[in-house]
Amino acid sequence: MKLTGNTIFITGGGSGIGRALAEALHKRGNKVIIAGRRRSHLEAVTAANPGMQAIELDITDPGSIDRVAKTLIANHPELNVLINNAGIMQLDTVAGHIDDTLLTSTMSTNVLGPIRMTSALIEHLKTKNNAIVAYTSSVLAFVPLAVTGIYSATKAALHSYVLSQRFMLRHTGVRVLEIAPPWVRTELLNSQEAEQAMPLDQFIAETMEVLGTEADEILVEGAKQFRANVGPGEHGFVNGFNEQALALFGGT
Repeated sequence: MKLTGNTIFITGGGSGIGRALAEALHKRGNKVIIAGRRRSHLEAVTAANPGMQAIELDITDPGSIDRVAKTLIANHPELNVLINNAGIMQLDTVAGHIDDTLLTSTMSTNVLGPIRMTSALIEHLKTKNNAIVAYTSSVLAFVPLAVTGIYSATKAALHSYVLSQRFMLRHTGVRVLEIAPPWVRTELLNSQEAEQAMPLDQFIAETMEVLGTEADEILVEGAKQFRANVGPGEHGFVNGFNEQALALFGGT
């Protein structure tokens, strides 16, 4: 990914990895627009980073997504990078009764939200040079954490979607990236002080290094052991499978 001269929209940019990514990209001279539900958080980030802009977004609401997408295209026609970062993580009880509110909110935020957000902007992005759609998944997409099984399942679903979308956009100018963090010191599960979690600034520094390469998967060193769990031949196998499927079912 080209790390300068972009216009970048980041969901979940009011805290954690989203804020840190936004600030790192802002410092490199990109125009950055962050989004989230908590206005106070957005205002704190933009106040600390003059020139950065913010827009309120409820990623679980299709109407909010459509309104924000139209506003972005109208106000920032040069937009060429979308980073789907918004997500929630809660402990659950996959061995027993699942709280339906937890289930639907996690699915809506972590899976439906980024799919809808990309869908709302993809035709615009196809017209731009150096266009990027990026998704923040997790190493738990590859090695699920059983005490947060629903979250892990949503990240596995997102990884699967990324593979499909990357394949289907392979003849366009849009690259599809997946950022798969390990455990990082953020607000998720109150991990800010967790000694075993990766410091946020270290994660961002390593991520930016990989982001500036031609890699499709943005993995810091500590994430690679989890990614390797599913086998190094996954991409080739998935692409070969889909090439054969296209021959049978048609498509591009």
